[in-house]
Amino acid sequence: MAFRIRRTDYYYATIEDLPERGAKVLSDLAEGGVNLLAFAAVPSGVRTELTLFAEDDARLEAAARRAGLRLDGPHPALLVQGDDELGALARIHERLASADVAVFASSGVTDGRGAFGYVVYVRPADIARAEAALEL
Repeated sequence: MAFRIRRTDYYYATIEDLPERGAKVLSDLAEGGVNLLAFAAVPSGVRTELTLFAEDDARLEAAARRAGLRLDGPHPALLVQGDDELGALARIHERLASADVAVFASSGVTDGRGAFGYVVYVRPADIARAEAALEL
């Protein structure tokens, strides 16, 4: 199985649950030169919680400041990208479990052409063991 695993950080931001607000935030980040590695938006009452994974945290923080977006983070996570094959995610979870690392959330997607991306959230106290288990 060919894949790449790396430690990354993510940030939360909460915005008004309005169509134009999400579009504005993403446009502001793009104008600030922020390359997002992963992104999620989930409803939270009358607001929306964004989870932002950027290629360059300093650039994200600067663009967020200019846009008036309050960030909560950084928080550690693992980003897995690779060839999509049956059992790929199971093997990652098995390695983490063998190191006694609990995954408290995860999210993934395939690209439809044979590759996948997967975000693994672990507790900050577990990140060093997770990195060792995955040989980072």
